[in-house]
Amino acid sequence: MEFTELTQRLSPTLKRITYRLNDGRYPFLSDQDLYQEALVHLWQADSRGELAGKTDSYILQGCYFHLKNYLRKIKDKNRLVSIEEFTFCQDISLGAADPFLPDTGSSFDCRQRLNDKMLAEAIMNNGLTTREKSILRFFAEGLTTRQIGEKLKVSHVSIVKTMARIRVKCGRHLDCL
Repeated sequence: MEFTELTQRLSPTLKRITYRLNDGRYPFLSDQDLYQEALVHLWQADSRGELAGKTDSYILQGCYFHLKNYLRKIKDKNRLVSIEEFTFCQDISLGAADPFLPDTGSSFDCRQRLNDKMLAEAIMNNGLTTREKSILRFFAEGLTTRQIGEKLKVSHVSIVKTMARIRVKCGRHLDCL
């Protein structure tokens, strides 16, 4: 069976499948995009010889499942940006300092968020030891002193003493608050 003959025979049904799958949830994809993806899948399967002796319904079900998986995978990869949305705040990232910032809604002032991130970065890069940085990260995650002590295999009293040293080291940054 020729590939062109196969596509001519299955094309109307494939177009209906792609129309049904593209129900508006994916504004970045058109029906034609999904149809082309189904044809590429068919062409690859045909070139591997997987379609020989298969019924049309079997081939169409394979295309349907391939498209469902395709849509499931690209859902995580896309990033939609609204023109009205102020995107500067979303693109600011200081890596390890992020856990110290509160999870806020869209009404949060972007400049304040930038200042908070810069303050968190200054505190993290203010001569803290690796242990002090890890203790700060654990506190940012909401762990108690006893839980942090268990994770680091030290007593909770040493965690309290380490926090006192961190406060002394970072005092000049926190005086402005």
